[in-house]
Amino acid sequence: MVSQRWKLSNKSVFNVGYHLIWCPKYRRNVLVGSVETRLKELLVQKAEEIGASIEKMEVMPDHVHLFIKADPTMSPHFIVQQLKGYTSRTLRREFPALSSRLPTLWTRSYYVESVGHISETVIKKYIEEQKNV
Repeated sequence: MVSQRWKLSNKSVFNVGYHLIWCPKYRRNVLVGSVETRLKELLVQKAEEIGASIEKMEVMPDHVHLFIKADPTMSPHFIVQQLKGYTSRTLRREFPALSSRLPTLWTRSYYVESVGHISETVIKKYIEEQKNV
């Protein structure tokens, strides 16, 4: 009945994904070389720890893109808070040069967009047609 696209909990069937983007403070080009490599490892590690899965990741010198899937009880804000907090603490400890260049590793802001298998247009059309069924 349930394909690989969906996950199950004891009360729901779900497929919740988010596109997340955030930047280092002052949009500095610090996510390169060994910092980039370690950041990717830390993001995967923390995502698994909180019960989310990173489906796709790209680290650019001045920003991070993630496509992450999570349980519907987990807010995007919580996910970002966990990922940014953990990676900031760890990277600044392991790479002291980051602490000397930036007062904090990440900006306070981030971008989030929910991503689903079915488009917004299809959902609106489906809802509109329900009275005609």
